Amino acid sequence: MGEANVKNEQLNEEGFRVHHLSEHEFNLDSISPNAIKVVHQLKAQGYEAYLVGGCVRDLLLDREPKDFDVATSALPEEVRQVFRNSRLIGRRFRLAHVRFGREIIEVATFRGSGAANGTGSDNGNNKGQETTQEIHEDGRILRDNVYGSMGEDATRRDFTINALYLDPEDETVLDRVNGMVDHQNRLIRLIGDPEERYREDPVRLLRAVRFAAKLDFAIAPETLQPISTFGSLLSGVPQARLYEEILKLFLSGHALQTFEDLCRHDLLKHLFPQTAHMLNQTESDSLRQLITLALRSTDSRVAENKPVTPYFLFAALLWGGLENAVQNRLDSENEYVVMQHAMGEILREQAQTVALPKRSSIPMREVWTLQPRFRQRRGSRPHRLLDHPRFRAAYDFLLLRAETGSENSELAEWWTQFQAVGSNQRKKMTQPRQQRRSTRSKKPSQKPASVVSKSGDA
Repeated sequence: MGEANVKNEQLNEEGFRVHHLSEHEFNLDSISPNAIKVVHQLKAQGYEAYLVGGCVRDLLLDREPKDFDVATSALPEEVRQVFRNSRLIGRRFRLAHVRFGREIIEVATFRGSGAANGTGSDNGNNKGQETTQEIHEDGRILRDNVYGSMGEDATRRDFTINALYLDPEDETVLDRVNGMVDHQNRLIRLIGDPEERYREDPVRLLRAVRFAAKLDFAIAPETLQPISTFGSLLSGVPQARLYEEILKLFLSGHALQTFEDLCRHDLLKHLFPQTAHMLNQTESDSLRQLITLALRSTDSRVAENKPVTPYFLFAALLWGGLENAVQNRLDSENEYVVMQHAMGEILREQAQTVALPKRSSIPMREVWTLQPRFRQRRGSRPHRLLDHPRFRAAYDFLLLRAETGSENSELAEWWTQFQAVGSNQRKKMTQPRQQRRSTRSKKPSQKPASVVSKSGDA
């Protein structure tokens, strides 16, 4: 649990362990004032309300939380009545978003234990509201608007370290699932039976890997054991949701470690099957190195608070499949035509698992399409390429390929120099070979023929 200590542990009437945190070990200044305001206003209206989930986990680790979630006994419609600056969202899970300028505080009603027949627990918290729980035949929960007590809510959460409730007013953390113990032991542990919980929501397979990489925690043995055999369940998850989870996997600052863990736990093939297949080939060292460099660069940019682009990572992840498809066809067709066909084929195959939206697939294709154009270094083509809106990303990709040996390093050095010199030098660098040789063969004392004709000398 970072360096935070727990004092005067006791149980409340609902069976939660109450942990009192000393102020100097827990930075309350890191809590969003708007999140505290939401908790305070809900309490003032007679509801229970706590900060919960990742924000509490990160605060205990002395990390800066990216967002704040609130759990409450108030129903979504009641939250909407308390906060005029809120709106209700979600079908699978009904939530309220309370907006303060650009910051959004997510407020969720305590979840009930539910039942397969679609009814919630009769604890008085549903208050005549329609409660629904839809469960797919494979065990996935499709809809879960079933409300309950705080105790039920704790056991419905995914991992123990995400089931800690913080009351910012009395500076206590409430824990019913031994989350503080796992926090101290740096363990990722599912609440309940792991196989059942993975079937309820297969995305938990990816979340376990992501949290382990992000927090540098180990995965508890019983939570880890089913991961490699349950990956096929991901095929039942909506593609849009999987895509968003992939962004979290690779754009949170721990992409390289996450990628290695996905490979280790046999999950990569359920997200990027072509990549997994190519990495299993005997000549996969350059591709693995390319992906490693791209992921490492992304992690560095995140650490430096620089912008990152998903399409660049996807270009690296899927490059091996594209390169293989191009090589298999290149003898019989024009290279540009081959690449266009191959790119379409790669994206169609990828769409069978996780389709890339156009905002990622279109710029990715541009980065790929520009790679052969870097070999065209004469005439006006290099100057036009330099002005292409996707030039910088394509050039960075060229450098990665040169570093891994899949492209000539001299070509990458030429383009690095071409960007650095002035316009006159660029013209010299792009002269046709024959003209450059002719110019170099003249002695310094001789005037070029073109100059002689213009001057009128005999």
